[in-house]
Amino acid sequence: MLKLYIGNKNYSSWSMRPWVLLKQAGIVFEEVRVRFDSFEADSEFKRTMGPVSPTGKVPVLVDGDLVVWDTLAIAEYVAETWADKQLWPAQPKARARARSICAEMHSGFTALRSHCPMNIEADLADTGALIWRDQPAVRADVARLVGMWGALLEEHGGPMLFGAFSVADAYFAPVCMRLHTYALPLPAPIAAYVQRVRELPGVKAWIIDALAEKDFLDFEEPYRLNSGQE
Repeated sequence: MLKLYIGNKNYSSWSMRPWVLLKQAGIVFEEVRVRFDSFEADSEFKRTMGPVSPTGKVPVLVDGDLVVWDTLAIAEYVAETWADKQLWPAQPKARARARSICAEMHSGFTALRSHCPMNIEADLADTGALIWRDQPAVRADVARLVGMWGALLEEHGGPMLFGAFSVADAYFAPVCMRLHTYALPLPAPIAAYVQRVRELPGVKAWIIDALAEKDFLDFEEPYRLNSGQE
């Protein structure tokens, strides 16, 4: 059986992508959750992940003797192995575009990711308002998302970016979590897409598990002193 190594569901945006992809596609896998204690060389996290992956990071997909440790590589492997699930758009041009926006997410949107780390459990609307006021790079990242998503939803008619659920929606699911947690301002069609993503069964299952963790990690919480303070 497939094994997917992930970190804390409340915080680990990279882990969320392949987990949601597999779950939403109905592909059976074993989840191996490795708690974030720290990322020092002698941490329990590193001692656990070091023998599994050459990077010592999550997520990691293990299929027999094959180890795949990059989210895009995991998505490509899953899409090729379970081709019947049609996890990339069928049309070549749409497929190329879907790959392009996933690659852009993989290496871009650094302001949004650094100033608004994923935190599903928290309500950080007040913090989000300050970030929106003070961080033009965050506003620029959100404007890029609005333009990208709006064009795709209009072109393909929704409900997802390329019509049906695809790798692209799984890839942007953690972004939807950030936009919700920090209550960043969005046009109505984009806010509706965020809500549709949050209501996908695979995403809902992740959110439920994230809320159940009750695991406050101060190094993942730049805006809160404890889980009861927002």
